[in-house]
Amino acid sequence: MLADLLLENAVTRIEGPLLFARREARVGLNSAVEVLADGEPPRLGRVAALDDATMVIEVLEATAGLTLSGTRVRVHPEPLLFGVGPHLLGRVFDSVGRPLDGGPPVAAKARMRIEGLAINPAWRALPRDFIETGVATIDVMNSLVRGQKLPLFSVGGLPHDRLAAEIAQRARLRGAGSEESFAVVFAGIGVPHDPAEQFRLAMESSGALGHTAMFLNLADEPGMQRLLTPRYALTAAEYLAFEEGRHVLVILTDMTNYCEALREVSASHGEIPGRKGYPGYMYSDLASLYERAGCIRGRPGTLTQLPILTMPGDDIGHPIPDLTGYITEGQIVLDRELDRKGIYPPVKVLPSLSRLMDAGIGAGFTDPDHPGLAHQLFAAYARALRMRVLASVMGEQGLPEADRKFLAFADRFERRFVHQERALTLEESFESGWDVLRGLPHGELTRLSNAQIDRHLEPARAAADA
Repeated sequence: MLADLLLENAVTRIEGPLLFARREARVGLNSAVEVLADGEPPRLGRVAALDDATMVIEVLEATAGLTLSGTRVRVHPEPLLFGVGPHLLGRVFDSVGRPLDGGPPVAAKARMRIEGLAINPAWRALPRDFIETGVATIDVMNSLVRGQKLPLFSVGGLPHDRLAAEIAQRARLRGAGSEESFAVVFAGIGVPHDPAEQFRLAMESSGALGHTAMFLNLADEPGMQRLLTPRYALTAAEYLAFEEGRHVLVILTDMTNYCEALREVSASHGEIPGRKGYPGYMYSDLASLYERAGCIRGRPGTLTQLPILTMPGDDIGHPIPDLTGYITEGQIVLDRELDRKGIYPPVKVLPSLSRLMDAGIGAGFTDPDHPGLAHQLFAAYARALRMRVLASVMGEQGLPEADRKFLAFADRFERRFVHQERALTLEESFESGWDVLRGLPHGELTRLSNAQIDRHLEPARAAADA
């Protein structure tokens, strides 16, 4: 095994988080580095670039106080590794996997590369089965499937942090004995101190921390650490999923902070910028994170991702949501107008989509009538919004009676289905969906079969007539 290398008087320049040094020994790209200064604890870093004579070291902590003559570099003959073990759950870590909760380091059963290993496409299995989030618009209309990557697109000022914490607390698998095999990995990227503390206290008070591993990167920490937070979190998730056989839900918030840090580091390297100043390799960099989700044949566990990002300028065509949408399997979109109406969670259902939904719902997974209900809610709400536009032009009284019923359905749908005061079980979400459809003419419910109408809607009408 190769030994560590200690380089003295090798640093030639310090620029922000970057150290430029002479390459005085054999060093590999992405090798882990410790930056040493007299009287100070070691600072973590990695080799970011090198040529025959020089190398560039990214320091993952502040470089204040470092001098050229007093700085030594210890290079490890391996990339950054994370010690993982059975006791990850119930713990709170910082950006680089160090305990924040006052407890001892995790007893490592294995040391895994934080960059992960590429999954052979032939080993991948189709994501199947259902994860219940407690949010009706997700569970019924945009269902999350084990092994899927389903991002949540938000905008500044909307309660996505609150929604992320609530999903982390109440997400679960259905079926007896499923609680023991389910785990959550929560990564806060560039979050202010107050929200970070609220996340931690919410998980502790709800009892959900027992099956959760939290990684918190604070807003005042170096930008380089934001690039590592999701990698350490996903490494922990891969161990729990593919080594311990758990079904792991990874919540990453806010991926916009990650991309801003990526742009900052790219600029410090002097790289040529791409769209809006982001590096041209941002697509492949995001893919290296998102594609760590999935199911592997022969392994009992699954890794599901719910990345959350805020769209700069409320622009869904911005490079961050645009590239994320290309890589992932759908999106959940939050809407500022619904938030102004006091609707929580403000999920805008028409542009929202879960491409793998059909693989995790229906008979054997949720309910045989689930697909029909979801399709009918989408169709009815789309027509209702068209009626809103017509009513704004010609007035509500100028619409036929059937169209006025769809107009009333839009308000009922938003106030009684999208809006919810508490977490709902899947059965309660189904009932809420059937309930908002009951005011519509049955002849207009073209996405439902006669048997489904008789089962779910006719009994309520008969009771009302009685």
